[in-house]
Amino acid sequence: MSHAGERSPAASLTLLDATMVGIGAMIGAGIFVLTGLAAETAGPAAIIVFALNGGVTAFTALSYAELASAIPRNGGGYAYVREAFPAAVAFVMGWTRWFTYMVAGALYALGFSSNFVEFIHLYWAGLPTGSLYPGGPSYHVIYALVVVVLFVALNALSTEASGGAETIVTLIKIVILGVFVAFGVMVIDVGEFQPTFPKGMVSVLPAMGLTFIAFQGYDLIATVTEEVENPRKNIPRAIILSVVVTVIVYLLVVFVAIGTLGAEALGVAGETAIAQAAEGFMPALPVVGTGAGLIAFGAVFSTISALNAVVIGSSRVAFAMGRERQLPASLGRLHHRFGTPAVAIIVSAVVMLIAVVVVPIRIVGNLASLFSLLGFIVVNLAVIQLRRSRPNMQRPFSIPFYPIPPILGILLNLVLGLFIDPVTWALAIGWLILGAVVYFLFTRYGPTRTPETAVSPGTDTDKR
Repeated sequence: MSHAGERSPAASLTLLDATMVGIGAMIGAGIFVLTGLAAETAGPAAIIVFALNGGVTAFTALSYAELASAIPRNGGGYAYVREAFPAAVAFVMGWTRWFTYMVAGALYALGFSSNFVEFIHLYWAGLPTGSLYPGGPSYHVIYALVVVVLFVALNALSTEASGGAETIVTLIKIVILGVFVAFGVMVIDVGEFQPTFPKGMVSVLPAMGLTFIAFQGYDLIATVTEEVENPRKNIPRAIILSVVVTVIVYLLVVFVAIGTLGAEALGVAGETAIAQAAEGFMPALPVVGTGAGLIAFGAVFSTISALNAVVIGSSRVAFAMGRERQLPASLGRLHHRFGTPAVAIIVSAVVMLIAVVVVPIRIVGNLASLFSLLGFIVVNLAVIQLRRSRPNMQRPFSIPFYPIPPILGILLNLVLGLFIDPVTWALAIGWLILGAVVYFLFTRYGPTRTPETAVSPGTDTDKR
């Protein structure tokens, strides 16, 4: 749904850039942090946990791919729900996705700070980590704020530069994990995988809920649809490629970690599991030194790429909502010189910066996971709704074996959502109530929406 006289974003991102946005967001700090926690919960079955989560992710990824090919608009899930359902439902989708990406940005910024300090302290203990002044913010917070500001500035100045940076950083961390796997497969003890289910098969489900956040991120690709070359073909390809590559990388890393350190030791190691595994079998390497140094270096790059990806994604959701007049119209305008949604980027960044300083990150991180699961359910419903209401819509990519994948996506995401604690559900309801108030006030007292053009995103004439 475009508006007359609006400037469209420039298509400056390649298929590789778009794919790296998804991989960069998914292979964040999660694989480094969550492997040990999954092993603690499920034992050697942690590798099955990651495989099953990859399957759950694939069903919804196919829905995103079909919708992206049919509706080549920035905003991702929000744009699709806007086409399929009433405005109020679309607002809720956008409101929750925007929140999820912004809070994820705070999580990644703080994760960067911790990993950055850990990496530097391997070689120099002088990097300050205490409070900036008595009673003031810690240096960890300062480092997090600085990295947010840097990537916000990069995104505001150039989409092409931010996309290129994402590609470079993501490729570096894939190489780092590849080195970890290459050394590890030579010393794996397959006996570490027996028994596979020491804590029972039921232990897989809570472990899946715990680690599912590591598979979120491919949806960010769809938020920059209009900024990708040939989006009807390249966005579905990028979504599918990012999921496939990420699942393969995860399975290899978890396989090596369990096969070298053992599930029990991984569980004890917790958040430092991958680093401890690397320390046990990797030789000293040039520049970075020990295996733990390499993993710490990789964790720094992982959080940087994930942060950059959510800065891109959160601002595009705000941009799409502003363009649809469901948030202030200024959010939906491009900068006259840089051609980026600068206002949307800055507003999203302000929320990230506030979250870094004042928000209880662990609780809101769970809230972000819940909103992601609920958002994925709605996207799968949007596929079914548009198949029924607009069967002739142009769909360069169609879900194979429809309607089985979207139905499974709905059911499995719902099951995982049930394993999220009641406190998180209560906070989610509170955020939705706040959104309802904002929606009511904005629709009642906000500016009148401008007339829409006659061309719909799903028609054959709407090509780029």
